[in-house]
Amino acid sequence: MRRPLVLVTAAALLCAGCSTGDAGGRDEPSAASSSSGSGSAVRAAVAALREASAEFSQEIELKGEGQVYGLTVTGSFDFAADRGHLAVDLPGGAIDHSEQVFGDGKIYISGVQGIDEDSWGVMPRDEAQAHYLLRAPLNDPEHVLQQIAAMREISREGEENVQGARAVHYRGILDHRTVTLRMAPDVRTKMDQARDILGSDLPVFADAWVDDRGRLVQTRMSANLSGAQVTLTMALSDIGEPIHVTVPKAADTIPVNEVGGILNG
Repeated sequence: MRRPLVLVTAAALLCAGCSTGDAGGRDEPSAASSSSGSGSAVRAAVAALREASAEFSQEIELKGEGQVYGLTVTGSFDFAADRGHLAVDLPGGAIDHSEQVFGDGKIYISGVQGIDEDSWGVMPRDEAQAHYLLRAPLNDPEHVLQQIAAMREISREGEENVQGARAVHYRGILDHRTVTLRMAPDVRTKMDQARDILGSDLPVFADAWVDDRGRLVQTRMSANLSGAQVTLTMALSDIGEPIHVTVPKAADTIPVNEVGGILNG
């Protein structure tokens, strides 16, 4: 009975709410424990990207209760300057589009319930939290990089074509501390309970693709639990190219303490 119970609990964390259709240095993931060569290559690629800028595209697929939900997150981010702009889309959702702008240590959010469509909600970037398994707080792409950098037990899976170029594919696992990085307290409690019942970390896999120039060009995190699945794939391009971010005017913003909903992670 222990395993069915933990899988049901974990499955709820994957897709709860789907049908409704650093950032700060606190709570850092634990250091990766991996084969030295593969781990060093992944961490070096992540470190280099965090000192650069890139265009990115995320595909988030959630499966559960006989349904499949697909979200896309696209945008550009200057990781060195902690500035970026992204758009989130959930076709067919009750709220099907949202945008987030990162700048000056804050996140500006459009499409917040209860806020006029011409205004932006705003909150400190390091106070945003994740409310679902393998989702980043307000879709922060640097959060994904933090988790990928903490991959453990990394193996070299060979070379593959990614975005028209050859890249080495590395695969590893994420430990419990990394998976629950910056999770909202109620969600973290459920994750802790699931781990305790199972007697080990939930099975969460991570992949990274590094090209021959040492650049991180794609990442993936995935979990498959009792018929519920979540996969987050992030493709990176135009690495090092300058980007422009326009931060909303203060007069057009309203402070918020928390932003929920499947679009916002």
